[in-house]
Amino acid sequence: MRRHTLEPRPGWLATVESQGLIYAVCSDPCNQGGPHAYWDESAYYEFSAPEVEALEEVVEELHEMCLAAAGHVVRTGRLADYGITDPALAAAVTESWHRREEQLSVYGRFDLAYDGTGPAKLFEYNADTPTSLVEAAGPQWFWMEERFPGADQWNSLHERLVASWARQKHLLPPGPVHFAHSRGDTEGEDWMTTLYLQETAEQAGISTVGIAVEDIGWDGLAGRFVDLEHRFIRSVFKLYPWEWLTEDEFAGQLLGCIDHGGSTGSTLWIEPAWKMLLSNKALLAVLWELYPGHPNLLPAYLDGPRELAAPDGPGYAAKPLLGREGAGIRIVGPDGRETRLDAWAGDPDRYGPEGYCYQQYHPLPDFDGNRPVLGAWVVDGESAGLGIRETDDSPITHQGARFLPHLIR
Repeated sequence: MRRHTLEPRPGWLATVESQGLIYAVCSDPCNQGGPHAYWDESAYYEFSAPEVEALEEVVEELHEMCLAAAGHVVRTGRLADYGITDPALAAAVTESWHRREEQLSVYGRFDLAYDGTGPAKLFEYNADTPTSLVEAAGPQWFWMEERFPGADQWNSLHERLVASWARQKHLLPPGPVHFAHSRGDTEGEDWMTTLYLQETAEQAGISTVGIAVEDIGWDGLAGRFVDLEHRFIRSVFKLYPWEWLTEDEFAGQLLGCIDHGGSTGSTLWIEPAWKMLLSNKALLAVLWELYPGHPNLLPAYLDGPRELAAPDGPGYAAKPLLGREGAGIRIVGPDGRETRLDAWAGDPDRYGPEGYCYQQYHPLPDFDGNRPVLGAWVVDGESAGLGIRETDDSPITHQGARFLPHLIR
């Protein structure tokens, strides 16, 4: 794994925007004083084929371990460890897990620390509403074809997404699949990610309808969710976290009719509710409990940092169970010094009341002051591609981290 610099292409911004990356330059992320380049092709990462093959095996093994951990949590009734204490929500997640073979589930993204010299280490699994998909699937592939036509890339995302919809469309109830994003997305990332996934579904022969989450209504007489044209929403892909859905105005109706395989009075949700068991940081502690010493895991606990906080310990990262984009994370280094990323976290106190996972501190790799994290994609349980984000101003990958392309040579 190596990092190389090069001159960006003339007109690169117009090029990547035409390929769907309309948020290549963020207007002003978290009030940082002006526009911020998100897509960065002034550098790229190079991997060898054996490195990528090994990482693919790691990703698929981790995914299987995560499924085993979710099953363990359901069997042992430990949903409260995830902050899932509402009985209706716990019942819905449990039922969704037991009926997972009847529910369509598409994708997820592992965040890994890796520098080419040792085993990749799992930071977290974004299995409910992962973003950075558009840039990983399209613009970086077109960049490679233009700049390095003889190279290859860890990237079969588009083909695998279309194939996933095609393989699973028999699970869908009659009618179109609604694709929902939130109007609260000011940069367009959620919107474009949803549009892209909608496109892959259409290429698989599925009829679709776009909608904003805020425009989903409830027909009290029919007991059904409906769109703006009063059509029943029988299935919906939502780029909106389950933990937010279950706190919204219609949470009661949602929990009363989710994930029943398209039967009367229900809506089939994609991703399904059981994905809450994979997108919660409590998963990290359960994994360490089930697979202690695994080379791709970091020690993690829910009841405190334990030996990680000892005077001669490695330090730890206190991660809110439902945190996003680095918000609310505290890092306590081996020297006892604490780092918190409030400047990039928006509302730093939004996350944390649900509880924390305490994971061993593992610094991001350092390539001449640049710190990358690998976003390794999973589609239908199989390794599907790679996106890389990096920072140079923080030990935490935050909302302002930039995206760099990669290739295999």
